[in-house]
Amino acid sequence: MTAVRAHHRRLDVVHGDHHPAYVVWELTLRCDHACTHCGSRAGVARDDELSTDEALAVVGKLAALGAREVVLIGGEAYLHEGFLAIVRALRAANVNPVMTTGGRGVTAELAVAMRDAGISHVSVSIDGLEATHDRMRHLRGSFASGMAALDHLRAAGVPTASNINLNRLNHQDLEPLYPVLRDRGIKGWQIQLTAPLGRAADRADLIFQPWDLLEVVPRVAAIKAKAREDGIAVMPGNNLGYFGPEEALLRSMHAGDRDHWHGCQAGKFVMGIESDGAVKGCPSLQTSHYVGGNLRERDLAEIWKKSPELAFARARTVDDLWGFCRTCDFASTCLGGCSFTAHAILGRPGNNPFCHYRARTLAKRGQRERLVPDAPAAGDPFDNGTFDVVLEAFDAPDPRAGLDAKALVQITRKPQR
Repeated sequence: MTAVRAHHRRLDVVHGDHHPAYVVWELTLRCDHACTHCGSRAGVARDDELSTDEALAVVGKLAALGAREVVLIGGEAYLHEGFLAIVRALRAANVNPVMTTGGRGVTAELAVAMRDAGISHVSVSIDGLEATHDRMRHLRGSFASGMAALDHLRAAGVPTASNINLNRLNHQDLEPLYPVLRDRGIKGWQIQLTAPLGRAADRADLIFQPWDLLEVVPRVAAIKAKAREDGIAVMPGNNLGYFGPEEALLRSMHAGDRDHWHGCQAGKFVMGIESDGAVKGCPSLQTSHYVGGNLRERDLAEIWKKSPELAFARARTVDDLWGFCRTCDFASTCLGGCSFTAHAILGRPGNNPFCHYRARTLAKRGQRERLVPDAPAAGDPFDNGTFDVVLEAFDAPDPRAGLDAKALVQITRKPQR
């Protein structure tokens, strides 16, 4: 997901009836940033966003469906006129309200107001050291305002965390950024890969190549091990990892645990709500393919229970997988990894090149996969283009130097739509 839980507790796989235990709610698409990697292309409010009264009516419906935690996002959630009222309503309904933010508008006064309204914790997005962060956020001074937000929240007594979208532009900042955030008092840090979604779909140069995971995943694991000693929970995003040697360390909250990826939870125990009332099984899923209904037109419980667009992961089996994922040793458990990431690359889920186990397996064969842009994105929130996945010799020339036709072995084409 592009929005992450601020406290970084693992969403337990709940046995029994599916219900939206964890909800990510985009209150408005209005934003005071215009980030180069933003999956929702935030900036200007959507047409006909939910009013405060309409949003407050949704709170009770979420509680009735069993929501335990709601992450308020945007755009910037605090730019919605009813932001604090919605926080108070969630708290009153015994639903844990948290927030993910770029932090630009989190003043000392707003931090106190958020605390008094009942916000549980806040994750501030920091995407590198100052120069890199400001470049990614397309705003000089963004890093300073994010750091100030962490300070204001800490002073107000609001627990804080941070999150980072990791890519080819900022990954060298990962290790030096950790002590900066640690010293700012964060309790958790979520590290996820930038997927070619929204504005990031227009910047293929940002996106990791699948073989980059061979270096990146062990580095994230090493940071997590260090952070445990400091009392900070580092957790991977849903699109980072999968069944390499570090899997148990990456996925487990506590030392000694042996947790692992349990498959996409979209529409099973996760829900996303867009600011105009559109409902999806995950906030990062492509709007054009996965909206199951609108809150103004259908009851939330009916959308959750009856919309096939939300139910796809509930019924997913190995037979729904294709390509490498169909034959993988972990197919029945992983079920193709993160759905929105796979869809962002190849136009549908079920075959995900961003997989550590997959990259390691191919490397042992002397091969690697290269993502080559094919069709561009349309320019809409949560849209994607498509890529060809080229299987080539592992020692092929660097992709930034151009393709070497002699190195190409096989091309996996995107599915026809």
